[in-house]
Amino acid sequence: MATKLPEIAILGAGIFVKTQYLPRLSEISHLFTLKAIWSRTQESATSAVEVARKHFPGVDCKWGDNGLHDIIQDGSIDAVAVVLAGQNQVDISLRMLRAGKHVLQEKPAASCTSELETALSSYKSISADAPGQLIWSVAENYRFEPGLVECKKLIAGIGKMMSVHVIIEGSMNSSNPYFSSSWRRNFTGGFILDMGVHFIAGLRMLVGCEVVSVSAMTSHVDLTLPPPDNISSVFHLENGCSGVFVMVVSSRSPKAYVTLHGADGQTKSSFFPFSGVTEELKAFINDVSENTLKLKGSQFEAESRLSFVEGARDVAVLEAMLESGARKGELVNVKKF
Repeated sequence: MATKLPEIAILGAGIFVKTQYLPRLSEISHLFTLKAIWSRTQESATSAVEVARKHFPGVDCKWGDNGLHDIIQDGSIDAVAVVLAGQNQVDISLRMLRAGKHVLQEKPAASCTSELETALSSYKSISADAPGQLIWSVAENYRFEPGLVECKKLIAGIGKMMSVHVIIEGSMNSSNPYFSSSWRRNFTGGFILDMGVHFIAGLRMLVGCEVVSVSAMTSHVDLTLPPPDNISSVFHLENGCSGVFVMVVSSRSPKAYVTLHGADGQTKSSFFPFSGVTEELKAFINDVSENTLKLKGSQFEAESRLSFVEGARDVAVLEAMLESGARKGELVNVKKF
């Protein structure tokens, strides 16, 4: 029997929507119907819809308070992707959840742990009153990247974990399209928080346990970036292992690679495509479809890698590192979620 494809709307019309969401969604367009794209301004919404109509000719253009109201009231829209400034995402996500729509919210999950606690409390309250299960997912493509997924398999077969080193050299300079992003510059933690949640997500996935405490030093080197832009931290895992996390926001030689050095002296390097965004979008749409098909009262399990709590845990680790850095390396326990 044929089933109705879920209908979704995108809230946001910025760089990431145009360069990532729309191209990646076009790769899996057989799984859903794109009903609308919304932005605060007509100009921005129209610009994104023009890009979208190459792949989704029937998409509607919505903007401003009236456009947002239309999406909230539209019962045919099953789910929304919230791709807005970090400061606004939680509020909009909760409004959509109250309207009975499933939500895929871009990372970071929130700006701080206090906002996370309030958000989770509100979500619990909304879910309790909802006729069916409402999905609130956080888009974290690093938990879906094939290279990291394969790396997790390799780690499982190595043996006892002794030490973990994570070193990131970013490329956030004037040639990067997100360099002038005002919301990131006004965000507590700046690019460290916005970019860093990716790497904390990758770390947590690879080690398979939580970070319990950190001690960090931060610095401000590139004055064209908001402070801090460098962080060096020692972290302690709940499995008793310790490690080092180093992040440089802007480097002249940005790189990311994974190499396995075996006990036999052999080195193994592999290339994997960067396709996590497509995989996370596919997982969310699949969750929405399966949730719709489940009978009332039956158990539904959403993709755990997308859960809001996972996103909350990423933010909590970075907040602890930034707090420790502000306290000149004082040991800080990571807030548990």
